[in-house]
Amino acid sequence: VIMDEAHERALNTDVLFGILRKVVQRRRDFKLIVTSATLDAEKFASFFGGVPLFTIPGRTFKVDTMYAKSPAEDYVDAAVKQVMTIHLSHPKGDILVFMTGQEDIEATCYVLAERMGRVDGAPPLMVLPMYSQLPADLQAKIFDASDIRKCIVSTNIAETSLTVDGIRYVIDAGFCKIKVYNPKIGMDALQITPVSQQNANQRAGRAGRTGPGVCYRLYTERQFCNEMMDAQVPEIQRTNLGYIVLLLKSLGVKNLLEFDFMDPPPQDNITNSMYQLWVLGALDNTGELTDMGKRMITFPLDPPLAKMLLFSESLKCTAEVLIVVSMLSVPSVFFRPKDREEESDAAREKFFVPESDHLTLLNVYKMWEANNYSQAWANDHYIHSKGMRKAREVREQLVDIMKQQKMPLTTCGTHWDVVRKAICSAYFYNSAQIKGIGEYVNMLTGMPCNLHPSSSLFGLGYTPDFVVYHELIYTTKEYMQCATSVEGEWLAELGPMFFSVKESYKSRLLKRAKERHERADMEHEMAMQSEKDQFAIEQEQRQAKKAKLALKNS
Repeated sequence: VIMDEAHERALNTDVLFGILRKVVQRRRDFKLIVTSATLDAEKFASFFGGVPLFTIPGRTFKVDTMYAKSPAEDYVDAAVKQVMTIHLSHPKGDILVFMTGQEDIEATCYVLAERMGRVDGAPPLMVLPMYSQLPADLQAKIFDASDIRKCIVSTNIAETSLTVDGIRYVIDAGFCKIKVYNPKIGMDALQITPVSQQNANQRAGRAGRTGPGVCYRLYTERQFCNEMMDAQVPEIQRTNLGYIVLLLKSLGVKNLLEFDFMDPPPQDNITNSMYQLWVLGALDNTGELTDMGKRMITFPLDPPLAKMLLFSESLKCTAEVLIVVSMLSVPSVFFRPKDREEESDAAREKFFVPESDHLTLLNVYKMWEANNYSQAWANDHYIHSKGMRKAREVREQLVDIMKQQKMPLTTCGTHWDVVRKAICSAYFYNSAQIKGIGEYVNMLTGMPCNLHPSSSLFGLGYTPDFVVYHELIYTTKEYMQCATSVEGEWLAELGPMFFSVKESYKSRLLKRAKERHERADMEHEMAMQSEKDQFAIEQEQRQAKKAKLALKNS
């Protein structure tokens, strides 16, 4: 087995390391090769029991590293100035700028184009953004050959995933955006954090792939040595472990706290994930897999999505929920270019289903399907055709698994209320109650939750009393990602460990008045019946008396 890019320490990679460690210990004939360009080799060798190390020198060119004299107050502005200096006074060679995310990238591209436009006689510069949500045709432009110098402004996707020939200059802002999970409140926070020394060196290496290069770091050497960690925190220590716990349980791991993780996750993360799985019905009170849990693990999905799909079988809406799950398994399919925000927002609103962001995704897929999965249609409506194709692939994969599970593909037609109930079955623990316009509070933790301005429930005059949401993400404040309105009765039915239907004072008064009215009606009917019975008895007695008198006279 060969494991490449081991330094990235992805979630599944770390689990695989723990499993393979046991295999290596048990089988002498088993050979495992772990490779990476920037690897803490001693740590990996020690983890696998002091195995030998091999170094294979590659063809690399010298990269000079230049540090800032003082920390940059505004790394966007500092990056723009450095690009202009290189372009106007340095030899040929393309430029690669590392930024944190789409917002910073678009700001950098805009400011750079605006300032270059004010320089008389400046040679042309092709400024190209690069991030995962960019449409594929625009991403491909960075690989096009050109006589004009290119300046690529990218996220950390260009650290390892992409190699662009001709890069001679790298400008490193020194930051990246990562998602960090807080198990105490069940919320993900998108945090802008300094990159690790390992990441910084990986970025610098991009300048030396095809020739000598220079890396300009927009931070000081002291910051690099004293403030940056040696390596990034592994994903397994900063993410929700629901699927991993379910996977390890299905592999027969009894005590998750004793599993051979290279860097063990916080105990809170494991216990919180086990609790979530118990709530979903995947684990029993002893922490063992239930029948539901065994079915859930057959789907390569987050546990709530697997639960949603399985629950939809009883509601006869598997076809619709299958699409919702597939759309949630890919990044956002909506594209919002910087210079066409109003047009893209208007196009997005046409798909809105006021009760639900999940149903909005279903609506997008249905309309794309009705237009023969057209890429042109997707582009016209500011939809990522690449993301839609990926969602379709996920759907086809899940259909195959459903066939193996003997799950029928049933449709509810346009009765999408049952789809909302299926969504509620997966996310009832992520429920919120209305507090004000667009403002909610989590019903279990009391955490404030806000509808995102891009939500189909936001600003349309429809404010349901209860919503469930896919996840809570903190950016400028706590935003619910993918919210759906639900009925209070559904919460009580699907999450009885948390909720029950409590009568209000008014409803109790009405109920008692109704009971009194019904009791009075019943007493009246009984009295009427008693009178009828008494009349019948008296009538019978009179007839008997007449008959007796007639007999006597005869």
